[in-house]
Amino acid sequence: MAQKENTVEPVLYEAHKKIYPREVSGYFTRLRVLSLVTLLGIYYVTPLLQWDGRQAILFDLPARKFYLFGLTLWPQDFIYLAALLILAGLALFFFTALLGRVWCGYACPQTVWTEAYLWMERKIEGKRGQRMKLDKAPTSAAKIRTKTLKHVVWIAFSLWTGFTFVAYFTPIDELAGELLNLSLGPWETFWILFYSFATYGNAGFMREQVCKYMCPYARFQSAMFDSDTLIVAYHPERGEPRGSRRRSVEPAAVGLGDCIDCNVCVQVCPTGIDIRDGLQYECIACSACIDACDEIMDKMSYPRGLVRYTTENSALGKRQHLLRPRIIVYATILLLLCGILVTHISQRVALDLDVIRDRNTLYRETNDGLIENVYTLKILNMDSQAHVYKLWVEGIDGVKLVSDRPEIEVEAGSVYQMVVRLQADEFNLEARSVTVRFHLQAKDGNHLKTVTDARFVGPGKS
Repeated sequence: MAQKENTVEPVLYEAHKKIYPREVSGYFTRLRVLSLVTLLGIYYVTPLLQWDGRQAILFDLPARKFYLFGLTLWPQDFIYLAALLILAGLALFFFTALLGRVWCGYACPQTVWTEAYLWMERKIEGKRGQRMKLDKAPTSAAKIRTKTLKHVVWIAFSLWTGFTFVAYFTPIDELAGELLNLSLGPWETFWILFYSFATYGNAGFMREQVCKYMCPYARFQSAMFDSDTLIVAYHPERGEPRGSRRRSVEPAAVGLGDCIDCNVCVQVCPTGIDIRDGLQYECIACSACIDACDEIMDKMSYPRGLVRYTTENSALGKRQHLLRPRIIVYATILLLLCGILVTHISQRVALDLDVIRDRNTLYRETNDGLIENVYTLKILNMDSQAHVYKLWVEGIDGVKLVSDRPEIEVEAGSVYQMVVRLQADEFNLEARSVTVRFHLQAKDGNHLKTVTDARFVGPGKS
């Protein structure tokens, strides 16, 4: 009788196991907390700042105006947003090549909000052992109360996060009034709930899974690393062979390295990896394992640095190179683009003139025998105050500007539309189509002026 063969089913996805990061203290932990408090403070406080009677930073999509303190940007200033995104990408490349995954460990929104949610979880459910014990415990009134309290705090914090997000697009005082009066619009309601749900799910439940399975940065970061990039590494030549021992025992006397195999570095890791297995893409360089290992080394009276920030060249005893080609190239491009962007913004004129020639009639002849073209002018005052402008035209000898408005007053941040007529003697037209220049300038300042070209059409010379 034939025996049934034993087959092994391939596992394509490892079942998720909840990670319970242990609390740790130390220099890098304090640095990470400082970064967390600073970044969250900026996020939550910025919508409350006022500037010239309005919200300091506001992306007013219905009005198509972006306010950045004293600067007002319009849709035609989209090039500045594109430049900022390019600068952000280059900055990420630069700091990654130089300092490794410092963005992931200290500034990434996923890391920042996960740390905040972990802090709330620790305050409500207790330390690592208490949280593990609580999850394994059977359902009870005490467990339900604790879990309910945690989720109520999480949801409240998520809703406040979503509310703050929408406050960057709707003035926060107006948004708060609508919320209190239960008159929020559908889009505002959607984005508050959507952003709240995303924060609640990503920071409260998915956590390290976002970094391991969803974030593309972890996959292509190796393309930016080289032998001189800063990484978090365990030094096996000093730590191996690992093993437990008494504090009074010298490692060399029992043939052991400095690693006592306490697994504290694994317990504090927010992604659940063992740094002793070498560099892994799951490592976000949060440096929690460095602080944890240094604390154990202090207790054992061993030198610190068994787990530390280092580079591949340093670990191999080779010379490190801070200034290397890719760093120089990234830095040069960053400085160049920053200089260009700052120069363009500083020289930006908060005035725009759009001239549209009437195409229904190419031209007409007036009773005085002059050739006339009609134009529609759109004047955009992008300044923070109203201005009175003067308009004149050049490009044809004796050209005459006919307008019902000798002076043009345009309110701050608004568009004014008007119709004007240009009249010229046919004798002065050098061709059927001639370029004319519309000059617009504020009467109270020479810095607010612009020039726009248009075409004047006539019969031309025979």
